[in-house]
Amino acid sequence: MKRRLAPFIVRIAAAVLGIAGSHAAASAETILFVGNSFTFGAGSPVQHYRPESVTDLNHDSVGGVPALFKSFVSQAGLDYAVSLETAAGTNLDFHFESKTELLAHPWDHVVLQGYSTLDANAPGNPSKLVDYSARLASLFQSRNPRVDVRLVASWSRADQTYLPSGHWFGQPIEAMALDVRAACDLAARRTPYIRVVPVGQAWNRAIRGGDAVRNPYLEIRPDQINLWASDAYHASTRGYYLEALVIFGSVTGRDPRTLGSNEMAAAELGIAPAEASKLEGIAFATLAEEHHR
Repeated sequence: MKRRLAPFIVRIAAAVLGIAGSHAAASAETILFVGNSFTFGAGSPVQHYRPESVTDLNHDSVGGVPALFKSFVSQAGLDYAVSLETAAGTNLDFHFESKTELLAHPWDHVVLQGYSTLDANAPGNPSKLVDYSARLASLFQSRNPRVDVRLVASWSRADQTYLPSGHWFGQPIEAMALDVRAACDLAARRTPYIRVVPVGQAWNRAIRGGDAVRNPYLEIRPDQINLWASDAYHASTRGYYLEALVIFGSVTGRDPRTLGSNEMAAAELGIAPAEASKLEGIAFATLAEEHHR
């Protein structure tokens, strides 16, 4: 892990010193996002954020987290052509079995997002995630041997934790995200060229530090951020914003804090400068901690 994340630390240092070089090459880097509602931003205005800035391979006019990523890289002076292929309620097997023709291209980067509970029919079971992330990674590598494949470890669902019907009922809110992360780490061990994006760990950090609410079913203090949407399942605008910041830092190696408190997407989505700065700091600290795993 230290070897893999060294470029991130180096680029952070360069950015802080103001000497980071331009990442953009003569032509844009290509990046594909493959996922579900956690990728396209369901339950939030993020879903329809700047759809014209990205290419939706399914022609659903989705912006989502990929459009946030596009906004971040553009502001950072980086040149990425961003595409997405998403479908609600799906796991990676759906995309491999139904969307291969759309996906089979020589992408430079791919970000994969599996189903929130790992398996809709067997919550907590990592087998499908491990199997199909490997199949998809192999597909992408066959088109570009140098492809950078990343797997998003998503957040704990409050409805799965605080409601008796939830698979993680009675456990701490951090538990589900830790289990999802463990499954993603297993997938990365089985397919060594897959890297993990620690989104769930960023949520856990925000909750642990008191910046984000722990239980959205209880009264929320005015000084706390609610990372969940009203269904306590999907992310709120701020939750997706944090997800996109972590992906931005993971893929580009840039310090998310360099986007600044007046970052454009935050302003357009109604996120206050102080909140944007706080979320950028959480993303940075989460990614920096990965260096020590």
